[in-house]
Amino acid sequence: MLITGPCGVGKSFLACALAHAACRADYTVRCFRLPRLIDELTRYHAMQNRSAFLKQLAKADLLVLDDFGLTALSEQTRRDLLEILDDRYDKRSTLVTSQLPVDQWHAWLADPTLADAILDRLVHNSYRLTLKGESMRKQKEIGARTASGD
Repeated sequence: MLITGPCGVGKSFLACALAHAACRADYTVRCFRLPRLIDELTRYHAMQNRSAFLKQLAKADLLVLDDFGLTALSEQTRRDLLEILDDRYDKRSTLVTSQLPVDQWHAWLADPTLADAILDRLVHNSYRLTLKGESMRKQKEIGARTASGD
């Protein structure tokens, strides 16, 4: 599943709710903000234990990747991402949230060959949900100011 939309519209909230529902239904779930996944991959590379971490990710029934497309990826990270998605393709579920529209992901991934391979595994057969609206954080702030009389 691919959930896209502007900042604050509830992408991460919705992903967490779906992950929680999966846990309650006895599915295994792993959740990462993409920058934290990159940190974990770097750590496992340094410990020379990358394959063990990739196996853990491959076994999870649902993998949530939050904040996809926020920062540039190194070539090694793009290759690792391809490995993760290839291990999961047609076997397990992956949920991705992003502020970046799906049609801009290829350019963001930069390397045309890796981008084609990654998107082939992510985009085909996926459900897409595009959220629209104002930031819930902004609305919450306005509501708090109104309630306090500011």
